[in-house]
Amino acid sequence: MRYLLDTHIVLWWMTDDPALPIAAGEIIDAEDNDVFVSSITLWEIAIKASLGKLDADVSLISAAIGPAGMATLDFRVADAVEVKNLASIHRDPFDRALIAQARQNGLRLLTVDEELHAYGSVVLVAR
Repeated sequence: MRYLLDTHIVLWWMTDDPALPIAAGEIIDAEDNDVFVSSITLWEIAIKASLGKLDADVSLISAAIGPAGMATLDFRVADAVEVKNLASIHRDPFDRALIAQARQNGLRLLTVDEELHAYGSVVLVAR
């Protein structure tokens, strides 16, 4: 399977946070899964860190993606256009961008945000 990680999943996985559901860790660690981190996630971390809402170093996180066996995924024009096709279920622009990107790239968004499950099979809520 091919997965796109939601921002909180990336942060928890990178810091070995016990908040990361075991199922999410197993998906990330499975060798037969392709795991992606979006440029949107790095942008969200950078913004929230610069505002003091998050204690994270986006440079360190960015540098750790490849060695962790993950790949980065750039946000493209087609991904941005896909946002207009999303139902107005969730208002967070970062989450909406990640859902659109997952849809455009044949990925499943791995998250713990139950509200996002309403977007259908493109979202996998780890518990």
